[in-house]
Amino acid sequence: MARVLVTGSADGLGRATAQTLLAEGHQVVVHVRSQARVTAVQELVARGASVVVGDLADLRQTRALAGQVNARGPMDAVIHNAGVYSGPSVLPVNVVAPYVLTVLIQRPKRLVYLSSGMHRSGRPALDGMDWTGHHETGSYSDSKLFVTTLASTVARLWPDVLSNSVDPGWVPTRMGGPNAPDDLRLGHVTQEWLATSDAAQARTTNGYWHHQRRVDPHPAVHDLKWQTRLLDELARATGVSLA
Repeated sequence: MARVLVTGSADGLGRATAQTLLAEGHQVVVHVRSQARVTAVQELVARGASVVVGDLADLRQTRALAGQVNARGPMDAVIHNAGVYSGPSVLPVNVVAPYVLTVLIQRPKRLVYLSSGMHRSGRPALDGMDWTGHHETGSYSDSKLFVTTLASTVARLWPDVLSNSVDPGWVPTRMGGPNAPDDLRLGHVTQEWLATSDAAQARTTNGYWHHQRRVDPHPAVHDLKWQTRLLDELARATGVSLA
């Protein structure tokens, strides 16, 4: 069985993912934003999960979170699920945190990054982006283009790691809203499959997936010049380097 970290596990797709992985017998490390949120995952802890705490909008706490994860031993997979839809924390939570955790957590066998179909409306442009969260700059679509690009970049630079991104669809979570038309189960099955399955397709890398099918992402995602620019900018903004 695999040891899997799921960020943003208190509710929504992250919680559903953790629940399914626990039911399948995997060792799961769940993540919450603050000590006050630990109560939200007590049911998961009672079923065997361990919990790590850190606000992904805060660079210092994100770095400390990586230390907590490493103290629990190597992960087989990390699912970068946590995300916000709006506000000044969009870039720190949706892009900076997955980047910093990717760099600082002991390298797992598999990485899964939550994207969105909205990434196709994102702009492959970095001018004026505030990665600290002090000011609202990049949009949700921009952030999902950036993190989808990160997943592809990691796949290229780390050939020993299976790195993929997932569009979970528009599902009825707190973020998606109660009237979202997609299937909630389908919204998390692909992440679980990519993180743990021995199926041949699940053991591939550099894919953008929707409901266990590879689909084409925004053309910029695989553009090497754009990948390099994004990686350089994230290294500059965070002080940690993937290379």
